[in-house]
Amino acid sequence: MAAVVLRFCRKGLSHILRNGAVATFSPKTLGGVRQKSSVQYATRPELPKLAYRRIKGKSPGVVFLPGYGSNMNGQKAEALEEFCRSLGHSYLRFDYTGHGLSEGVFTEGTIGTWKKDVLFVLDELAEGPQIMVGSSMGGWLMLLAAIARPEKTAALVGISTAADHIVTSFKSMSLEVRKEIEVKGVLTVPTKHSEEGAYTFTIGFLKEAENHCVLQSPIPITCPVRLIHGLKDDDVPWHISMQVAERVLSPDVDIILRRHGQHRMSEKDDIRLMVYTIDDLIDKLTTLV
Repeated sequence: MAAVVLRFCRKGLSHILRNGAVATFSPKTLGGVRQKSSVQYATRPELPKLAYRRIKGKSPGVVFLPGYGSNMNGQKAEALEEFCRSLGHSYLRFDYTGHGLSEGVFTEGTIGTWKKDVLFVLDELAEGPQIMVGSSMGGWLMLLAAIARPEKTAALVGISTAADHIVTSFKSMSLEVRKEIEVKGVLTVPTKHSEEGAYTFTIGFLKEAENHCVLQSPIPITCPVRLIHGLKDDDVPWHISMQVAERVLSPDVDIILRRHGQHRMSEKDDIRLMVYTIDDLIDKLTTLV
């Protein structure tokens, strides 16, 4: 895989793949000192401010949507900024309400809350059609945003896409267990990605999330879709990406399964694959134009 990527990638991708590494960049990029985008804040009437980082450039741009409880400073988000900067394409990453540097209370957020965040970013901060890259819950939000804003969606890249996952998990439990959870008022899901060792979802969160489920019917998305998932994902089963692929209406859908890939897909080879996939989409979209 690595040899193929190195042979066919454009110049920008070589910055990411140099010496087989992902996070080891040259101190200089494009002939100058490499600069990291600065944090900015978007003000919204009667809503919390959203923190974001943006570099301007060519279209299509790339927007990164992090996962539940995550933020815009993860390895995938950082690597994508370096890649987009090297190619001269625009890039935008941000924190949802209650996440990272954005205002708001994390425990008060819902799928609907964070969907509104994504739509605001597309409407007010992003220029032109975007390649949305969604990680875990960000993959679910990416689908919702693409349905709501088809004119702003050039392509989608889902990484460990968690479409409907928390709702499906709850409904798959026995009636007795579901009643116990409803009495307690919370669903606790063990995870190694939280300092507490678990994610806690209120019944209110679960009921609100039901309003945003997408896998019960055809998904009206017609742009190119790429879905990357690890077979060793212990948090979100890989078959969810298969379900998404079956339901989207787009004729251009690829699924990439990583035999040793885990949920966060943050290993060097995982990020290499993500960047290669986006590079290929940019090439495809600009060739079509």
